[in-house]
Amino acid sequence: MGRLAESLAPQGLRELARLSGLWHDLGKRRHGFQRYIRQAGGADAHIEGRVADRDKTHSAAGALWAERYLADKLGAQGRVISRLLQYVIAGHHAGLSDWEGGLADRLAGADAQEEATQALARPNPDDILRPELGALDARSLLTLLNERADGAAQPGRAALHLRMLFSALVDADFLDTEAYFQPDAASRRAAALAIRDLLRACEAHLERLSEGAPGGAVNRVRANVLRQCRTKADLPPGVFRLTVPTGGGKTLSSLAFALAHAARHGKRRVVYAIPYTSIIEQTADVFRSVFAALGDDVVVEHHSNTEADETRENHRSRLACENWDAPLIVTTNVQLFESLFARRTSRCRKLHSLVDSVIVLDEAQLLPLEFLQPVVDVLRYLVQDFGVTVLLCTATQPVLDATASFDPQRGLQRGIGPVTEIIDDVPALYAALERVQVRLPPNLNQPRPWPDLADEIAGHDAVLAIVSRRADAAELFGLVKARSDVRGGCWHLSALMCPQHRSDTIGRIKAALADRREALAAGREAQPVRVISTQLVEAGVDLDFPVVYRALAGLDSVAQAAGRCNREGRLAEPGQVHVFVPPTKAPPGLLTLARDTCKAVWHDLPAQPFALPLVEQYFRRLLHDAKSTDAKGICEMLSLRADVRTLTLPLQLRAAADAFHLIDEDGASVLVRYRSSKAREDIDALIGMLERDGPSRWLMRKLQRYGVTLYRQRIAQLLRDGMIQEVATCPGLYVQHDACPDLYDADLGLRTDATPSDSVLVV
Repeated sequence: MGRLAESLAPQGLRELARLSGLWHDLGKRRHGFQRYIRQAGGADAHIEGRVADRDKTHSAAGALWAERYLADKLGAQGRVISRLLQYVIAGHHAGLSDWEGGLADRLAGADAQEEATQALARPNPDDILRPELGALDARSLLTLLNERADGAAQPGRAALHLRMLFSALVDADFLDTEAYFQPDAASRRAAALAIRDLLRACEAHLERLSEGAPGGAVNRVRANVLRQCRTKADLPPGVFRLTVPTGGGKTLSSLAFALAHAARHGKRRVVYAIPYTSIIEQTADVFRSVFAALGDDVVVEHHSNTEADETRENHRSRLACENWDAPLIVTTNVQLFESLFARRTSRCRKLHSLVDSVIVLDEAQLLPLEFLQPVVDVLRYLVQDFGVTVLLCTATQPVLDATASFDPQRGLQRGIGPVTEIIDDVPALYAALERVQVRLPPNLNQPRPWPDLADEIAGHDAVLAIVSRRADAAELFGLVKARSDVRGGCWHLSALMCPQHRSDTIGRIKAALADRREALAAGREAQPVRVISTQLVEAGVDLDFPVVYRALAGLDSVAQAAGRCNREGRLAEPGQVHVFVPPTKAPPGLLTLARDTCKAVWHDLPAQPFALPLVEQYFRRLLHDAKSTDAKGICEMLSLRADVRTLTLPLQLRAAADAFHLIDEDGASVLVRYRSSKAREDIDALIGMLERDGPSRWLMRKLQRYGVTLYRQRIAQLLRDGMIQEVATCPGLYVQHDACPDLYDADLGLRTDATPSDSVLVV
C-alpha cells in the first residue's frame, strides 16, 4: 500500500504518501478490531462510520503514530508535518475533518488513545512501524504550510496539497481493495493509451474533416483557428485563452491544442470541463466519434447524476466511484470544482489524476461568480504547483485578473496569473465571423405575453427559441406546438430529459434541418423545424437556424444563443436574432444579476451588442455588482491563520466542503426508463443489473445517460406516490417504477407535475 500510494502522489508529496499507506490501517492490528472483523464478516465490515462500534474504528492509531514518529525523527518540524498525515490517515474512511472541534478533539479522546495503545502493543514489523525516511523535504513543506509565495498570501494552497495527498492514499486503498474483492475487475484494468495515440487519431479525424469540408469563409476561419491552436501548443505550460466566436470550430480546435500540448510537454491526460450537466453528452459524443477506432475506454464521460449517497456507502459504491483512469475525461464544472474542495473519499479519489494534465474549461464565462475567488485560486495553484495547463475557452472571455472589478475593494483580490491568448488577432476573427443581426426590444423592461411570442415563433418555419427556465420552455413549447400545422416539426429540450433522450432529440433536429436545406435547394416543399429549449443548447450543441429568439439574460448567454443562428454562414443575408423580455421573472441570484447587468450595458441600445469592449465592460460590471466572489468565505476557512510554530494546521476542511456547492438546491438522481432504438444499451437490463449486482464503475458510466436530477422535496413526493423507488444496492439513487410509464413524457421528459393517477397502472 505504501508503494502504491507513493506511485500515485505528486512530486513533493510522495514520501508522505508512502508513510500514509504504511500507517493508515495500523489500528486494524489491535485485538478489538480483529475480533469485530471475524464476527461481522462481509465486504463492508471495515468501513468506518456505517455502524457505531468502538472496536471497528482503526484510523486513529496510525494518525497518532505519525506524530510520535516524525516528532522523534525531525523534532518540532516533524510534528507540524505530521499534521498532514493525521488529516489523511484519520479521514481515509470518514473523510477530511476540521481541525478545531473535529480532528484535534478526536485524536485527544480516550477512544483514539486506547486504539493506538492497543495497536502499538501488538508485534509490528519495523519496516512498517519505523521505516527509514526517504526524500522528505521538510523545509519546502514548511514553506508550503506557511502559505506564502513571493511575499504574498496564498490561502487554500496547503489545503489543496493536503487533498492531493488524501487522493493518493484513498485511491491506493480502493485499488488495493478492488484487487482483493474483484480480482477480475482489477486484472481487466487496461493500461491507458498514450496521449500520442490520441493525438494521431485526432489529427487523422481533422484531416478527414478538412478534405470533406465545403469551401466558404466560415470554414477558412475555422482552419485558421485550428492552425493557431496547433502552433501555440508548443508554448510552455501555463494558462491559455482561446477566444473564438461561437461557430468558429472551438471544440475540436481546443481538443487539438490540448492533445498536442500534452504530447509536447509530457502531460498525462486531458480533462475537458463543461458548465452544464445537460450538454456534457454532446461533447462526449463528438470526442467518441474522433477516437472511435481506439475503443470505448478512451473517453470517460463523468458527471454527478448517478452517484450514490456518500453517507451510506458500501464497498461496491466505493469501488464504483471515479478515479479518472482514462486519457480523456469529459466532466462538468460541478464535478471538477466541487471535487477540488471536497472532503469525502469518493469525490477526492480522482484528484491526483489532475497532476500533469491539461484542463480545458469550455464556456469559461460560466465559472461560478459566488465562488470565483477560490476557483481562480485553485486553478492558479494547479498550474503553479502541479504541472497543470489551463485553457480558458469561450466566445465571451471573463476577466480573471486581480483588477477585474471597477472597485479594488470588490471583485477578485488575486488573479489567475499570466494568460497567453492563442488567437493572434481576436477583433479580426470576430469581424470575419459576423453572421447575424441582433434585434433588441425597444423597451428592455416591457415583457411580452407567451401567446404573442408563440404566434410570432410559429410564424417562422425554421426557428430556435431559448428561455432561462424549464417551466418556461414547457409552456412555450406547448403553445408553439399547438400552433404548428405539421406533427413532429416541433421539439422541446431541457434538463428534465435524460441525456440519451436529449442526444436522440438533437440528432432528430439536425436531421430535420439537413432535410429542410436539401428540400429548399431542390425547390421542394420543406417541413418546418421549430425548437423550444432552455440554455442547454448554448454550449456544445452545433445547431444552425436562420432565426433565433432569446429571452433577455446575461450578455454572454445571449451571445451564445446568437451563435446558433446562421452558424455555417449559408444565408445570403445575416441571420436574425430576436431578444425578448419574458413574462416570468428570472430566478433570484446570478440569473437576475446577469440580466440586470446586461440591461445596464445595453442601456443606449448599441448597434453591435456583442462588441468585445462591451463584453469586457459587462464582466467588470458583473463582478462589481456581485455581493462577493467568495460568498461563503471559503478562502478564510482554508487559510492557515496560525503560525506553524504553534504546531497545528487549523484548516476547516469539512466546513469548506459543506459550503462549496455550485448548485445550492439539494438534488438527487432518478434513473428513467427511456427507451429508444438509437440508445446503445437496454435501460431495463442496466437497471436490472444494478439492482441485482450493485454498482460498478463501467455500469455507472452507462447509467449516467438515463439520469434526471430532481430536488429532494420532489423526490420525497414521488416516493410517497410510489412512482419511483430507491435502488437497494445503491442508496441515494432512485429509479422510475416500471408500473408508472407516464412519469416520463416523450416530449418533455420527466414530468414534475405527474401524479399517481397519470399512470396506467395504479394500485
